[in-house]
Amino acid sequence: MIAKVKPIVDDVRTRGDAALLELTAKFDRVQLTSTVVFPPFAPASMQVAPDVRAAIDTAYVNIYKFHAAQAQDAALVVETMPGVVCSRFARPIARVGLYVPGGTAILPSTALMLGIPAQVAGCKEVVLATPPRPDGSISPEVMYVAHLVGASAVLKAGGGQAVAALAYGTETVPKVDKIFGPGNQWVTAAKMLVQNDTDALVSIDMPAGPSEVLVVADYTCNPAFVAADLLSQAEHGVDSQVVLVTVDLPLSTIDAIEVEVDRQANALSRVDILRQSIPKSIIVRTKSVEEALAFSNDYAPEHLILHLEDASARVALVENAGSVFVGPFSPESCGDYASGTNHTLPTNGYARQFSGVNTLSFQKHITSQELTSAGLKELGPVVATLADCEGLSAHANAVRIRLAASA
Repeated sequence: MIAKVKPIVDDVRTRGDAALLELTAKFDRVQLTSTVVFPPFAPASMQVAPDVRAAIDTAYVNIYKFHAAQAQDAALVVETMPGVVCSRFARPIARVGLYVPGGTAILPSTALMLGIPAQVAGCKEVVLATPPRPDGSISPEVMYVAHLVGASAVLKAGGGQAVAALAYGTETVPKVDKIFGPGNQWVTAAKMLVQNDTDALVSIDMPAGPSEVLVVADYTCNPAFVAADLLSQAEHGVDSQVVLVTVDLPLSTIDAIEVEVDRQANALSRVDILRQSIPKSIIVRTKSVEEALAFSNDYAPEHLILHLEDASARVALVENAGSVFVGPFSPESCGDYASGTNHTLPTNGYARQFSGVNTLSFQKHITSQELTSAGLKELGPVVATLADCEGLSAHANAVRIRLAASA
């Protein structure tokens, strides 16, 4: 995928807006005259049904509340020895790019999940990128969220070309310092490509690719609930994967779950996508909760759902997961939209190394140290000895010249 996306990234890097407009016409089949919308956004572009607006507002409050609690505003201050004070303090990443997918679904929820922590962290520039609709506009739901989170620009582009525009900047698209957001294989490959280009000087949140869920179910499970959870992720796209891990379940219960999957899928609007993603999915049979969660930890799922007896006590066994949904009344959908946790999560096993997006993702930490004359008198000889050991005499000199001056 990186080899396939590289010509697209190079084209945008070299030709800027002209390449963006051509690639948008090619891939999104939309003829645009400009690529970016700047605030204040036209009220007509944010016309949202009252019930949808109310739902977005409620989700905004919950997500804001949870992410505001994560912000590290107070400095960490430690006196490591008398007269030697070390500190660490947070600062927002100045310019961030938020990729909001828009292929087979409109995703104002992703705009909330990325925009709110950027807003909480205090990022100065927030550029939201999303593919345009056939008429060249952005969905009003996404525009309304862009307004709520204080976006400084909205880029009407998707895929690798949007990632490239954010990474390098164009005549109209502001260059950013870090790119966030999930996407298809093209988006993920482009993010990984620009992160490795020292000329781009940009980082990414994580390699967040096609969505996935792992459901662990024991004898207490409701087959209809389990099937619904599996389908809720399988409908994201044809490359999504869902995994059911059963804990000592009889074949009759597994059959009941499969019957429910079939019954519910045929009643859903995205059944054609489900027909392609479900065949890629698997059922794993285990004998115990411990064995089931050992498998889950190896798989490191983006979403982990626990349909287990005393599910909350079993969270202690979870070592690798993007986000955990505990018990029968915690559908993954709640985390996707409005419970307050973030839904931009590591996929493809990256939950071993990466956290999901959070407020700290939009902050960087700076350390400082301040020594008094007495503090340097105590610590200086230690530093000079270590510098001499490494053969770095200028380092040792920077200490000894001060010690001599204060003698």
